[in-house]
Amino acid sequence: MVAQRDEIVLLKARLAAAEATIVELRAQLNRNSQNSSKPPSSDLPGSPPPTKRRRGKKRRRGGQPGHERNLSAPPDHIDAVKQYRSSNCDHCGADLAVGKPTGSVMNHYVYELPEIRPIVTDHQCLDVECPKCGRVTPGRLPSSVPTGDYDPSVQAMTAFVRGELRQSVRQTSAVMTNLLHVPMSTGMVAKTQAQVSQVLAAPHQEAVEYAHAHERPHADETSWREDKKKAWLWVTVCGLVTVFLVRASRGADAAKELIGAAFRGVLTTDRWASYGWVSAKMRQLCWSHLKRDFKSFLDYGREAKIIGEKLLCEVRRMFRAWRKVRDGTITRAEFQLAMKPVRRRILALLEEGGGLPCPNVSGMCRQILKLQDALFTFVDVEGVEPTNNVAERALRFAVLWRKGCFGSDSSKGSRFVERFLTVRATLRAQKRDLYTYLKDACTAALHGEPAPSLLPAVPNAAVFGAAA
Repeated sequence: MVAQRDEIVLLKARLAAAEATIVELRAQLNRNSQNSSKPPSSDLPGSPPPTKRRRGKKRRRGGQPGHERNLSAPPDHIDAVKQYRSSNCDHCGADLAVGKPTGSVMNHYVYELPEIRPIVTDHQCLDVECPKCGRVTPGRLPSSVPTGDYDPSVQAMTAFVRGELRQSVRQTSAVMTNLLHVPMSTGMVAKTQAQVSQVLAAPHQEAVEYAHAHERPHADETSWREDKKKAWLWVTVCGLVTVFLVRASRGADAAKELIGAAFRGVLTTDRWASYGWVSAKMRQLCWSHLKRDFKSFLDYGREAKIIGEKLLCEVRRMFRAWRKVRDGTITRAEFQLAMKPVRRRILALLEEGGGLPCPNVSGMCRQILKLQDALFTFVDVEGVEPTNNVAERALRFAVLWRKGCFGSDSSKGSRFVERFLTVRATLRAQKRDLYTYLKDACTAALHGEPAPSLLPAVPNAAVFGAAA
């Protein structure tokens, strides 16, 4: 009888373990970009579509009834004018050769691309014989003439095609040679890219130093490859300046290099451990990530689902209040007062979740509670956002670039990537033209002058992203 009871207890224990394993496997199978940190590109067919917050009645595609017609702006210059007039009256068929124009004109602008022909200048250095001593003195190029085949406009265009248009070395060679009629081999593309990278080194370093002094940075990282080895592309968004770094490590050393080891502001990130050297009181965890973590609770059984649904309900309350204070509908004091019960309930639910039998849910709740000082910094400190969306958006262009090039072939290539991405993102935030900047920077290098500054005219300017 005792042996039978022991066997029943053993079988029940095995059954409970099997059921827990089944729940875990089902949760792993249901994991997607909406309830984990997996990218949307990894979602399997049949995965739930991204949930979008609907505002009011759903509208049909296209122009809405009553909207003003969006007429294209007239061109800033006109090179030729051609006029057309009818030869016969549409009403009576009379000859209109001597008819008087009414002054009413319908303009129809047609854009035409001219044949692209680069300007080629032959700089001839002449040898001159001295009439006194007979020795020959060779001619020398002035400092304003490039020693290579390409002037700053060609260098800037090569970097633009490689970086902004995300073309490969071979495709860049084809564009420059066949479309712009500037002969450029793949080797010359790589050499020109290295020259532009060197020109951007000083502006990039200036942006790094600016980021180290910024008080409200956002930071994130994504995978990269360098010389077919694992690497990481780091980004920090500091208002109107964005800085990228490519490093072989995803550890704390790279994070310190990105935002500065002497950082004393408030850092917004996800829960990645490399940022753990920053005090939790000086951090803000991304609530978009936390929201996805809470969604994952729904797949771990009834008790975890109840906790997850309650947490998601409190997150929705929190974001509703945040949007009001962000839009100026309520004051910060009113926002902080409204958040007090929400904070208490979220922390209580995490404590409750930490005691659940499911190790995945309880472990995550306990990990979040260890960083509870970093959950509501945006409530207490003005100028801090509840999400890290601004840094994630900064990485999207680089992720698309990675899909085509798979990373960098060397450390020189990585330097070009981090410098070009820094220049591109920073100029876009400041509404400055990328090609013009590249051309001006290469021109300054030709004349031995410093490149134009990347820093904004207004220091510590901030760019706020929308909440999730």
